[in-house]
Amino acid sequence: MAIVLAIETSCDETAVAIVNNRHVCSSVVASQIPLHQRYGGVVPEVASRQHLETVNGTIAQALADSGMQWSDLDGIAATCAPGLVGALLVGLTAAKTLALLKQKPFIGVHHLEGHIYASYLVDPQLEPPFLCLLVSGGHTSFIHVQDCGCYKTLGQTRDDAAGEAFDKVARLLNLGYPGGPEIDRLAAQGDPTAFPLPEGQISLPEGGYHPYDTSFSGLKTAVLRLVQKLQQQGGELPVADISASFQATVARSLTRRAIACALDYRLKTIAVGGGVAANRGLRQHLQTAAAKHNLRVIFPPIHLCTDNAAMIGCAAADHLERGHTSPLTLGAQSRLAIGDVMQLYSLA
Repeated sequence: MAIVLAIETSCDETAVAIVNNRHVCSSVVASQIPLHQRYGGVVPEVASRQHLETVNGTIAQALADSGMQWSDLDGIAATCAPGLVGALLVGLTAAKTLALLKQKPFIGVHHLEGHIYASYLVDPQLEPPFLCLLVSGGHTSFIHVQDCGCYKTLGQTRDDAAGEAFDKVARLLNLGYPGGPEIDRLAAQGDPTAFPLPEGQISLPEGGYHPYDTSFSGLKTAVLRLVQKLQQQGGELPVADISASFQATVARSLTRRAIACALDYRLKTIAVGGGVAANRGLRQHLQTAAAKHNLRVIFPPIHLCTDNAAMIGCAAADHLERGHTSPLTLGAQSRLAIGDVMQLYSLA
């Protein structure tokens, strides 16, 4: 059993949690969404400054909510990659300072590995191997989870991530930031068959296509041209129908690839992680398709889909139990492939 305090500051949420293996003792998330809405997206420097102002109070709140003392903790963890470097440095520096002061092991955690571990918090009995469909504002990946720290990327986006496409289409429709929740809300009121849109596929030199990689730039452009065409025709823009058609296209694209990937690799479980995992269209499409093939799908609750420290703490606790700790010289990295996770650790 490992009890870990974890800090997550990779983007625009200041989050701190205390996790006992796969049980959440406390979880506090200070969102910056209202701060960045005026800019239509995350401003890195603004995010970093807000983390500085918020992190100490968030740590104190998480510790108080858990009812624990510093002496109860077995380790201190923080997200170290990938993400906004300035934002990462705030959480990373706080965690390393606490580890040094409290004489606790320090564990650096890969943000995407955290999203994988969100499903362990949903089902503590879950064990590899399984497929993780990781869909967020910056990532769209199909990951073969083989063991703690052992991951193989089977497919990924070649351009826009799914969440990024949602935000860009939302801007086209003047829906504000973040765009995903608003498109999801409007899609429930619209007709998903109103406008046929391209799913996109990745062509290979020999004339075939990559079965698992995704592309959303063409879909985004198709929505742009559709909006321009409808605006030229005059009248009110059918925002709900466009939202429903766009969301259904993204959901079909991700579902088709996830099912094919799971079947091809004989994986019985698909765990979904990341902010787009909260999307109702994706949940419905994937669960319906998976049931036809006797595949199990795990969707975390909404608060574990968006960035949080509980998932980081869960991953850190597993690494710590296996004797994986990080040096205090570990730095923040804006990019790090999920397959290179073990570079973060010194093995006992």
